[in-house]
Amino acid sequence: MPDPTIYKICTAAEWEAAERQGAFLGSEADIRDGFIHFSTALQAEETAAKHFAGQAGLKLVAVDAASLGDMLKWEPSRGGALFPHLYGPLPVGAAIWVADLPLGPDGRHLFPAMPE
Repeated sequence: MPDPTIYKICTAAEWEAAERQGAFLGSEADIRDGFIHFSTALQAEETAAKHFAGQAGLKLVAVDAASLGDMLKWEPSRGGALFPHLYGPLPVGAAIWVADLPLGPDGRHLFPAMPE
């Protein structure tokens, strides 16, 4: 497995719903694509810029990749880079930590320190 920790960007409302339900079932894009999109630490900022540009009210969820078992697949995307995709719900208990993902003065998201 390429990275022990993977990251999900979602809205605060989506994560609050997941906490109530015990699992994150996916964003609209995840449901449309049939899996939950994740990024590695090195991919997360590009993911935010490409898919969440200028969007406030986001959360960054750090997840223990090993805890997801066989439902997690590493698949090529964006020029052949491997991205983690979860084929099933994300248990809230798999989250290592959750942080706000605020916008900086330049309109880009400000990321906390993430191990690579």
